[in-house]
Amino acid sequence: MPGAPLIPAELSFVDGVPYSAAFGDVYHSADGGLAQARHVFLGGNRLPARWRERARFVILETGFGLGLNFLATWAAWRDDAHAAQRAPQLHYVAIEKHPFVVDDLWQLHALWPELAELSAALRAAWPPLVPGFHRLLLDEGRVVLTLVFGDIADCLPQIDAGVDAFYLDGFAPSKNPDMWSPDILMWLKRLAAPEATLATYTISAAVRRALTQAGFIWERAPGFGRKPEMLVAHFAPRWPIPPRRAAGARKAIVIGAGLAGSAVCERLAARGWRVTLIERHAHAAQEASGNLAGIAMPLLSKDDNLTSRLTRAAYLFTLHLWRRMGGIGRAFSGEACGVLQLAADAGDAQAQRDTAERWRYPAAYVQWLDADSAASLLDGERSLGGWLFPQGGWVRPASVCHALLAACHDRLTTHFGTSVARIERVDGIWQVYDNHGAMIDQAPTLVLANGTNATFLPQTKTLPLSAIRGQVTHLAAATLPVLPVVVCGEGYLTRPVEGADGVCCIGASYDFDDDPQLRRDSHEGNLARLAQILPHAAQGVRDAALAGRVGFRCVTPDRLPLVGALPDAALVIGGSRLRDVPRLPDVYGVLGYGSRGLIWASFAAELLASQLEGEPLPIEQELAAGLDPARFALKTHRRKGDAA
Repeated sequence: MPGAPLIPAELSFVDGVPYSAAFGDVYHSADGGLAQARHVFLGGNRLPARWRERARFVILETGFGLGLNFLATWAAWRDDAHAAQRAPQLHYVAIEKHPFVVDDLWQLHALWPELAELSAALRAAWPPLVPGFHRLLLDEGRVVLTLVFGDIADCLPQIDAGVDAFYLDGFAPSKNPDMWSPDILMWLKRLAAPEATLATYTISAAVRRALTQAGFIWERAPGFGRKPEMLVAHFAPRWPIPPRRAAGARKAIVIGAGLAGSAVCERLAARGWRVTLIERHAHAAQEASGNLAGIAMPLLSKDDNLTSRLTRAAYLFTLHLWRRMGGIGRAFSGEACGVLQLAADAGDAQAQRDTAERWRYPAAYVQWLDADSAASLLDGERSLGGWLFPQGGWVRPASVCHALLAACHDRLTTHFGTSVARIERVDGIWQVYDNHGAMIDQAPTLVLANGTNATFLPQTKTLPLSAIRGQVTHLAAATLPVLPVVVCGEGYLTRPVEGADGVCCIGASYDFDDDPQLRRDSHEGNLARLAQILPHAAQGVRDAALAGRVGFRCVTPDRLPLVGALPDAALVIGGSRLRDVPRLPDVYGVLGYGSRGLIWASFAAELLASQLEGEPLPIEQELAAGLDPARFALKTHRRKGDAA
């Protein structure tokens, strides 16, 4: 779903009512926006009564606009007089082609001072205006807003959710016909949960026909203000609705206490799961997650390819979650100092400039800096320019692991210094045993987050994981210029790492061997990378004492993680789609993070937890498929079929 660059909405008013010049229509009735939201969308879907006695409630809005329908719904959910019976979690998924910049939202939200607390929280979490899905955790995670920025024709087919109530909004059909086309409305039948309801202010005959074809039974209801009628509907298809996954006993065993496993523990515990964490080392973050510093930044590409879209989603969700935890430098060690990714050569510089011009990303996400602007951040060092990610930075991974595990509170049981020798499934329960044959624990759900060690188990030995050696060089900060940002190119240079006696990290080697010892050749390779990005800085460290650390990245053939249900290699694949690949029952993986564990960990954990709970997914279906652990088994199956 690469689509096109986002074009923000332009703020204007007609007679005091927010107005869209692009569509020639107002954002809400002149008779009152908040009252309209409550009458048409909450009242038309019989809310708040319908969200009671449920584990969660899911709403889909087809035009987020200025967020008034969402704020009205959130307020009703918080103020529900029957809070004890209210769904403990409200999911709100909303599509918007032209979102407002946050400063315009501030001006708009000032029109409804009774919503000031909620609107301020929304603006504080408001993402940069870049295409794709943006998951925001509000109200201590009890309200989950998934904003989908893009054209509805591209976005709606990518949503994976079981929707309990539809808010059909988005300007009048005569003003915005693409929003109300039969093709768009037919998608609702795929998303509708049993007993789903729908409300909209329009009574268009074309809309009524399309809803009937999509399996909805509609009726006219009293409208709002000067509009005498509106439509309400309920889903009553003539075909069976496949059930979405529903979480049973919320207990899981997670193997591996690095970034991947710690993040899964936190995301499951936040949903009320009880988690047992098993780690073969005496402490968390002892392997690749034990490096002194990791870098938080996304990848960009001119065609906004799969990897770019995935790393963007992962990066932005991670920053959002870190802010909720207290922020870099407060909840855990690190600095949100910004990351400057320098162009490697003239061709790369041109590609970076072209990408910046093509996508017109907001400055809060990324900025293209020419050679002079980059030099101002590099102590006068000359370069060809590069991308600045102002919200990026460096983080000490172990401190993130500790913060994530601490957030689990009493929902987490840990077994450190314990190796897993085998797993068995007995009566639908996974039992995990140590080297002495003693059972460590048992649970219905098992999550492997232990890198290449996952392949030591017979059930998962065919997973396409390999280890790549990475040696980081540690240099005393006094031997280097003190730069205000992390600098990346073919290698990277961090700022001085807190708690490490003023050490800067230079890295990292990419070695195809299993030597755990520090090596001079790998140090020299790191210094050569430093010389490529900062030639003058490298001259001052030729005779410096060199220290460092060796870790092993767990990678897949396409360098994207494995996130989700693991394939069962012992069974035959019966078709050509991912859903046709047999899976190990209730065994999941969060594996293959390579050198980007900092941004993958919590994002992948949120995706996995959403899958386990049957919640709306936080990303596009095609992106989730790009991380599916069965993708390699399916490719092999297809090749065999083509050869036959």
